[in-house]
Amino acid sequence: MDKLKSVLSGEEAPTQNRTILQAANEASTLGWGTRVKGFVGCFVVGCVCTLLGVCVLFIPKIGITLFIVFYSLGNVCSLCSTMFLMGPVKQLKRMCDKTRALATTIMLTCLVLTLCAAFWWKNFGLALLFCILQLLAFAWYGLSYIPFVRDAILKILSMCIK
Repeated sequence: MDKLKSVLSGEEAPTQNRTILQAANEASTLGWGTRVKGFVGCFVVGCVCTLLGVCVLFIPKIGITLFIVFYSLGNVCSLCSTMFLMGPVKQLKRMCDKTRALATTIMLTCLVLTLCAAFWWKNFGLALLFCILQLLAFAWYGLSYIPFVRDAILKILSMCIK
């Protein structure tokens, strides 16, 4: 709005050195109610896609391919839903935090490898393995937002192994 005022008044706007991420963050000026609605809508679409993928899994011949597509699409929608709450820049920064970087990398790598295994390599066993790894990495990523939960899970697992 300031730019519009300065252009209409004949003043020259000060040059700003903004990055693409800063421009995207400034463009996302949604109200809190709209953000929550966007989050809920995107998250519900993600959950529906995931459940739809499970439902079509047992269709002969094309079931596993549809499962992989819907499951991966559901994970992407669920992940993108939090961008409505925090904004895209803050979400990307949090995804790259040192506590979440490994889980984010594994999750996104498994997502790409799932699709490669299904469509390029035509190896559905490998695609299902990547789906399972995708699920585990997504869960580990999600748990990183709850303080001390991952530490507690690691302690429980270490006690069970002993």
